Amino acid sequence: MLFNSYVFIFLFFPIVLLSYFGLNHFKQYKAAKIVLVIESLFFYGYYNPWYLIIIILSIVINYLFSRVFQGACNQKIKKLLFIFSLVANIGVLFVFKYYNFFIGNINSVFKSSINFLNVALPLGISFFTFQQISFVVDTYKGSAPRYNFFDYALFVTYFPQLIAGPIVLHNEMIPQFADETRKKFNAENFAAGITQFVLGLGKKVILADTFGLLVDSVFSENGIVGIGSLRAAIVMLSYTFQIYFDFSGYSDMATGIGRMMNLDIAQNFNSPYKAINIVDFWKRWHITLTRFFTTYIYIPLGGSRKGKIRTYINVMAVFIVSGLWHGANWTFILWGILHGLASVLTRIIDDKTKLFSRCTSKVRKVVIWLLTFIFINLTWVIFRADSISQALDFYKELFSFNFVWISSSFRNIFAIDGIRIISDILRLNEGLLNNNAIYLFFVTAFFLSVVCENAYNKCKEFKPTIFKALYTTVILFWCIMSFAGVSSFLYWNF
Repeated sequence: MLFNSYVFIFLFFPIVLLSYFGLNHFKQYKAAKIVLVIESLFFYGYYNPWYLIIIILSIVINYLFSRVFQGACNQKIKKLLFIFSLVANIGVLFVFKYYNFFIGNINSVFKSSINFLNVALPLGISFFTFQQISFVVDTYKGSAPRYNFFDYALFVTYFPQLIAGPIVLHNEMIPQFADETRKKFNAENFAAGITQFVLGLGKKVILADTFGLLVDSVFSENGIVGIGSLRAAIVMLSYTFQIYFDFSGYSDMATGIGRMMNLDIAQNFNSPYKAINIVDFWKRWHITLTRFFTTYIYIPLGGSRKGKIRTYINVMAVFIVSGLWHGANWTFILWGILHGLASVLTRIIDDKTKLFSRCTSKVRKVVIWLLTFIFINLTWVIFRADSISQALDFYKELFSFNFVWISSSFRNIFAIDGIRIISDILRLNEGLLNNNAIYLFFVTAFFLSVVCENAYNKCKEFKPTIFKALYTTVILFWCIMSFAGVSSFLYWNF
C-alpha cells in the first residue's frame, strides 16, 4: 500500500489510529500490539499477498534463532547456528534479489544456458532482512534482551518503516512499544506528525513525481540520443532532485506517522545535499544504512584500527556492498565503487592537508561543496541508468557541448495539475505559469534541499500556529488533487 494513495489516507490510517488508541485507552495493550501487527501485514501484502509467506517465515525463524542464542546451549552449537542464521538470511536475499543477476553473468562469461528463476522481488526485503540480521547478531553477542514474540513481530513489521526504512534497531523501537506513556493520544505529537507527513507527501507527489516524468521520458528506450548537453544537464539534475525528494519524502512520512502514534522513528536524512564532501554526504544520506554497514561490516573488518591502508580497503568493501545492496546490476556496483574511491580520496587529502576538517574559508567551503554536489549528480546518472552502456550514452550527450534548446514539449512536462490550480486561484495566465514552471521547480527544489532546514529537524521542536496549519492544509489539498495512478517509491525496488 502506498502512503500517497486515497485508500491509505482516508481508510487504512484512520482505522489504524482508531484501533491503536482505542484499544490502548481501554488498557488492552497486548491486543493493540497484535492488531497493529495484523494491520502492518495487511499494509505489506496489499498488492501481493504471497509476500506475506516470506516475511512471516522470516520473522518466525529469526525469532526462534534468537531464543536459541539466549538459551543455555553449547557454545560450538550456538556458533554454528549463528553462522547458519546469517547464511539463511543472506541466502533468502540472494535467491530473490541476486540469483538471476549471478546466473546471467555466468551464462554471459561461460556461454552457458542455466535457467533463471521466475520469482518477483518481495517489497522491502533488503530492509527487513538487514533489520533482522542486526537483531540476530546482537542476540548472539548477548546485547539484546529477551522479547516476547509480538514485540519482535511488531519491531519488524511496523508499517511506516517496513518497506523503505529506516533500518531501525530493536533497542530503539521495542522499548517504545512497551512504554505506557506513549499509548495515549497526544495532540501536540499528532500536530507535529501530520505536518511532517504532509511535508513528506508534498516532496513525493508535487516534486519527486514531477521530476520523475522528465527523467523517465529520457531514460526510456532510445530517449537519450540527441538530447544535447543542456537537456542532459537538466535531466541529470532532475534525477538528483527526484531521488532526494522521493526517499526523503518517504522518510518524512514514516517518521510523521510514528510521531502521530507517539513513536520516535530514527532520522534517515539530514540535508545530504548540504554536505561539503562525500564522507559528510554519507553521514547525512540514508543514515541508518550507513550505521548498519559501519556496525556490522566496517568495524568487524577492523575499521580504522589496523592502519590507513587497511582502513581504505575496509571503506571500499563497505561501499561495494552498499552498491550491491541497492540492486542486482553492474550500475549499482560501479556507483558504489566510485563513491568508495571518492570517500578514500577525501580521507587521504584530509590526512595530508586538513582541507575538509579544518577549512574556515567560506569561499573554499562553497567550492568544495559545489565539487561534491557535481560528483553526486554525475554518479546518480549511473545509479539511474538501466546499464553502464546507457550511462555512457548519457555522458556522451552531456559532454557533447551540443546545446539544443529546450523544446515546449520538454517544458510542458512540468505543466501539472497543481500549476493549473494555482493559476485558477490567483487568476493568473496559465500559459505564463506553464512556460516558467520548469524554472520554478528547480529553484524550489534547490532551495528546499540545500538552503532550508529539513522537515525532521523542523518538526522536532514543533509549535502549532495558524500559518503552519494553513500551509499544511494547502499542501495536503494539492497532493490529494494530484494523485493519479500508482506512483511507488524508488527505494521500494531496493
